[in-house]
Amino acid sequence: MDKVMTTPGTTGERIREYLESGKRFDERDLLEFRDIVIEKGISNKAEGSVRVKVGESEVLVGVKMDVGTPYPDSADKGNLIVTAELLPLSSPRYEAGPPKFPAIEVGRLIDRYIRESKFIQMEKLCITEGEKVWNVYVDIYSINDDGNLLDAAGIGAVAALKIAKIPGYNEETGKADYKHMTDKSLPLEKEMPVTITVHKVGKSFLVDPSREEEDLCDARVTFGIKGGVISSIQKGESNAIDFEIMKDVIDIAAKSVVELEKKIEKALK
Repeated sequence: MDKVMTTPGTTGERIREYLESGKRFDERDLLEFRDIVIEKGISNKAEGSVRVKVGESEVLVGVKMDVGTPYPDSADKGNLIVTAELLPLSSPRYEAGPPKFPAIEVGRLIDRYIRESKFIQMEKLCITEGEKVWNVYVDIYSINDDGNLLDAAGIGAVAALKIAKIPGYNEETGKADYKHMTDKSLPLEKEMPVTITVHKVGKSFLVDPSREEEDLCDARVTFGIKGGVISSIQKGESNAIDFEIMKDVIDIAAKSVVELEKKIEKALK
């Protein structure tokens, strides 16, 4: 994500000092997420859609499906396509036009997180092996960026997939029939994956940063975790993380994901 540089004596310097003392300006613990709100069914044109708020950060996520051809290396599996748009209305840092690196990064990270968790049983989305399969599109749109859009997008993607329904299939045309939707849900694993990003600011580690905290981030590591097992890891930002510190980061993610899962489950009810 784009950053704003800070100088000594600025708010950023005070935030660093506060974090080093184990405190945050909004009075959360360093490993505490903000409140999570999930609103379901926000679009009547999508097969599944949600609005997710993590604190003041907000994203919309929609799932669309159509019929396509399988990839050559997975002739008996459906296709997953994840894209993200960081809209100018969500932050003055983002501009209209072709996706830039931050948006591409969000899409790729969420794609990998879903794919590597095996959350979607892709083989059950095959219609005719080698010829026709279901394409699953996950589209992510930022509405307000107050930090940690990555995890908000991950929560939204899984929530939208959980409520999505498969369209009808017209055997004569070989295309999706949106006028006759089925009541079938996507073939998903029972265990829900969770994405959680640990941020390093100076000597401090924290989760779910505000926009101001995220601007100070030296490095971050995004984990995909399902059933207590890490299925994907992706480091972000330019600063290196040595092996010993990485072990601490993994421990922080494992500890924090427990409370995050509870917040997501509560928000989904």
